[in-house]
Amino acid sequence: MAEKPQPVRVLYCQVCSLPPEYCEFGGSDFEKCKPWLIQNVPDLYPNLLNEANEKEVGKVADKLQGTGISSAAASSAGGAASSAAKPEEVKRLPGGKVKKKDKQEVIIEKVVRNKRKSITTVKGLELFGVKLSDASKKLGKKFATGASVVKGPTEKEQIDVQGDISYDVVEFITDTWPDVPERAIFFIEDGKKVPAA
Repeated sequence: MAEKPQPVRVLYCQVCSLPPEYCEFGGSDFEKCKPWLIQNVPDLYPNLLNEANEKEVGKVADKLQGTGISSAAASSAGGAASSAAKPEEVKRLPGGKVKKKDKQEVIIEKVVRNKRKSITTVKGLELFGVKLSDASKKLGKKFATGASVVKGPTEKEQIDVQGDISYDVVEFITDTWPDVPERAIFFIEDGKKVPAA
């Protein structure tokens, strides 16, 4: 008499819960399954084992190379000289572009709307440590107009003051906030930046 067939025991991946043969086609990321596959079924994906070994060899080589260079530099230049010559940390944007620091300057621009009405925008006061909400209140009280803090087209906050107060605002800014020098205040006239001083 023939023996009864025994049920087949199927091994399932602990990460994606599929059989190991189907891990690379599963919905989850195959990179997450690789460590489990290398540990539990190395014969199924032999190229994964080779990749893991190559990565570890590369990491060890990088560590050895990095320590060799730094220890050689420290011994030849002396401990104090190598610590003083640290490279400056530069902020990088996506794509590898270097982020520029904002220049400390206040820009005043008059924008005309509806032919007769105008708005004076003041940008850059926050770079001198001025709180924009307080500045807008003071400007509104001084010139008896509406003033508010709004986000400009570059997503930076600026102060919008109703009316044409562009030339009077320079004296008010320098008197109210002595940290803001007059040489750092500029007007935008006909698309050109003109110093206020």
